[in-house]
Amino acid sequence: MSLHPFEKLTPDFILTAIETADLVCDGRLFALNSYENRVYQIGLEEAEPLIAKFYRPERWSALQILEEHQFTKTFVEHELSVVAPWQNVTGDTLFFYEGFHFALFPQKGGHAPELDNPDHLEILGRALGRMHAIGATKDFEHRIKLNIDQMGTQSVELIAKDFIPADLKISYLSLTNDLLKHIEQQRIRLESFTYLRIHGDCHPGNILWRNNTPHFVDFDDAIMAPAIQDIWMLLSGEQQQQRDQLQCILAGYEDFHEFNYGELSQIEVLRTLRMLNYSAWIARRWDDPAFPHSFPWFNTSRYWSDHILQLREQLGALQAPALTVGN
Repeated sequence: MSLHPFEKLTPDFILTAIETADLVCDGRLFALNSYENRVYQIGLEEAEPLIAKFYRPERWSALQILEEHQFTKTFVEHELSVVAPWQNVTGDTLFFYEGFHFALFPQKGGHAPELDNPDHLEILGRALGRMHAIGATKDFEHRIKLNIDQMGTQSVELIAKDFIPADLKISYLSLTNDLLKHIEQQRIRLESFTYLRIHGDCHPGNILWRNNTPHFVDFDDAIMAPAIQDIWMLLSGEQQQQRDQLQCILAGYEDFHEFNYGELSQIEVLRTLRMLNYSAWIARRWDDPAFPHSFPWFNTSRYWSDHILQLREQLGALQAPALTVGN
């Protein structure tokens, strides 16, 4: 049985790799929670610790990773609080060692924003408005564009082929067929909106709140997509709660960037795609030992029964009137 590439990341391997970036490690190494990549806190001699991210091999090209790094560097230049990669004296941010690209980041503290706090939401809106104003100034050349077929159709095909239990397969295929039909009906409209460079995975876990300021981390999924893709993940609760949250966010957002209110019609489409893609993401990584360990409930009948129930509820959300706010 062949080893997964990440099995090479022993402590000695990691510390040796870090020292190729002209840093001197003090031997301290602490693994942090991460699934797509591998992330470690690295102790350094006579310097503050850094966070090392070893990118999953063959996921992103060097050009795609460097484009992500440049994106965050641009935010820093505009005095936006994002956690951008450390660079050496020659300005390099991406390093390579024996099959692995890796980058280093300053260690930052904080907690998740309070999404039931209107002031926090308005501040988040201002930050996102500034980020999107910068993101709209040019397109990514190498990173991907939000893709319905990849997130939706291909995800369903993978699950149906290799993961869904036989006794649930008919229900799953019938339901996802209905979901994909609804999504397909929105394709032209979704693709008609302006696609700009965005964070791409802007959930509260990727925002560190400190000193009344949101600090955005982990731009690994930076993508070309409509602005609403970065906004809807901050909404939760019943529709009236989401409406109130959205009004607070957009009150700050529109101080810096115009928002197309027509994009609100795509929230449930994008939520559905994320739900389908999430299960497929775990499935695609199932040969990585970290995934069966971290997601032991995945690939069980209980999980797929619950997943089908959630998708059935999501079908109802797709069929319901779209969220609206006054503008």
